[in-house]
Amino acid sequence: MRSADRRSLSWHLFLGTALALSVGSSALAADYRQAPMLDAKVSDGSLPPVAERLPADPFVETLINGTGRYGGNLRTTILGGGDQYNITRTIANETLVRWTPDWTKTVPSIAESVEASPDAKTFTFKLRRGMRWSDGAPFNADDIMFWYEDVFSNPALTPSKNPTFTVAGKPVVVEKIDDQTVVFRFESPYGLFLQQLAYGQGHAPIIYPKHYLSQFHEKYNKEGIPALLAKNPSVGDWVSLFNSKVSPNFQPVYWQNLELPTLNPWVLTVPYADQDRVVASRNPYYWKVDPAGNQLPYLDTITWAKLDDVQLMLLRATSGELDYAFRHINNSTYKSVLYDAQEQGHYRLMDVADLPANDATLLLNLNVQDPIKNALFNNKDFRIALSHAINRQDIIDLVYVGQGAPSQVGPLPEHELYNERLSNQYIEYDPEQSKQILDRIGLDKKDAQGFRLGPDGKRFTITFMVADVFGLSYPDIMQMVQQYAAEVGLDIQIRTTDRARLNSMWYANEQDAYIWNCVGGRAEAYTDVRCYMPFQKADIFFASKWADWYANHSKGEEPPAPVKEHMALYDKVNEAVTDEARLAAMKVYLEKAADNFYTIGISRPMPKYALINRDIKNVFEPIPITGNLWHPAPTLTQWYFDRPAQ
Repeated sequence: MRSADRRSLSWHLFLGTALALSVGSSALAADYRQAPMLDAKVSDGSLPPVAERLPADPFVETLINGTGRYGGNLRTTILGGGDQYNITRTIANETLVRWTPDWTKTVPSIAESVEASPDAKTFTFKLRRGMRWSDGAPFNADDIMFWYEDVFSNPALTPSKNPTFTVAGKPVVVEKIDDQTVVFRFESPYGLFLQQLAYGQGHAPIIYPKHYLSQFHEKYNKEGIPALLAKNPSVGDWVSLFNSKVSPNFQPVYWQNLELPTLNPWVLTVPYADQDRVVASRNPYYWKVDPAGNQLPYLDTITWAKLDDVQLMLLRATSGELDYAFRHINNSTYKSVLYDAQEQGHYRLMDVADLPANDATLLLNLNVQDPIKNALFNNKDFRIALSHAINRQDIIDLVYVGQGAPSQVGPLPEHELYNERLSNQYIEYDPEQSKQILDRIGLDKKDAQGFRLGPDGKRFTITFMVADVFGLSYPDIMQMVQQYAAEVGLDIQIRTTDRARLNSMWYANEQDAYIWNCVGGRAEAYTDVRCYMPFQKADIFFASKWADWYANHSKGEEPPAPVKEHMALYDKVNEAVTDEARLAAMKVYLEKAADNFYTIGISRPMPKYALINRDIKNVFEPIPITGNLWHPAPTLTQWYFDRPAQ
């Protein structure tokens, strides 16, 4: 395991050398074939022939089982209210470079080739000539420059820089060489750039079609903006108008606009706003083929049933109405039900790999606005006291049916970065020690009900926001945590919500605390460190103002010295250009994470499962799922139903 994880983070694009993708010989243009559902459009002239729709050198996908069959609708599901990431994880994995399906190396994808300088400061991307957006318009360097000059560099549209494109607080500089070539330059070495780009946060440069979005940008259409605003009364200015057409973080708005051109394999045809379903149909200009010259994807459509209850998902699955499902149903409590119904539901359960760092993590808001809570949350001893108050084994036994292990947030034991102190500190259930610590830090006075009083003489209450997501039973866990906290005199109030509401709260920094899972357990331990320090605004919000500062030192709130020291250590990880240097730097960085102890983990996860129709082929197993490695998007273009056409 450790050697495999080590290989996954090698510098695969050899420094100073252009590496062209080589995954099989491409068919001659005359041999390209398309899905039958497109034949009529080509015949009536509303769509060009397939050879004219593909780039000069399309991406040739290596197939897992072999050439597939065209056709079919993949039936899957999402939970109503803030589950848009389930769409993203299914069909939105296109970046300039990508991880291979087994997550062992990065290779060019939208880019035809990449050249990295020996000092890891300059990265030159050669784009595929003749590549097109889903509406047929050319995709080239101007689209990437539109993102860089008019979105990323515009403080109104990008008030906080994505750390994928910053190093040591300094943002990337992007330069156009010609229509097919762009250069990304950093002031400091950035040895992890290609890995970060291939990870789910690297999509930004390729989701802004200039030919479409410039009409909503003040720089390009200042005179026409008032008329557009009049047609869109729900938005107040051009910035809101622009963001309503495309979302850099794949928020629900991204899945509302049916007009937005994309490079994804399927194009949205029924929006997220629909009450019952979301639908995406094949992109006729998709730029990948199989080794025989068949334009991908094989599947015609993807349909997500919008359901408000996990029990409805189970009912749909066991009655044979779902072809693929993972999120929300992969609870150990449901596994026996799903296992027993495999025959009648015409599906099987497949293994899921690449586990997160923790299945349930308490995230106190270290940037909370209330000054009393801010002071206590930032007191490491307070966090230690709360950690010792929790009976993790009882939670695992009762909620996870024994499937888990008490642990803080940390790389898993099989990973080369496993840190025993980071994972095991303060996990002992010791309410007496918890009480002693709380007394010592000044919470020694109690009210008539036995709850501790804050420095202001009022009951000290923490409000935890809880969303029932991922099938991880967060409401049940928090009810148990609430009881443990009460035993040591801490008042925890639980507020249940859906993910959409929680999204808006954490982006606005309005939450006291919430419970979520934490990434960074295995292959993404180097690249996705948002659970190990304030890193980026993407689901983990325990110090969003410090994260803003890390991405751009002129924004957010400057953190205290120990946090700044920790951030500087991650800069060293980014700067490393060899495996050995990166491993050493990351070990030092994780020791500092243990010192700072930002979050409170509960359970180390156990292997999970997904449901898949028995007729579907070309499925990579075990399917990797963690953090922003969108799944099953990396291989979904080659999935097909191995059954006679109906």
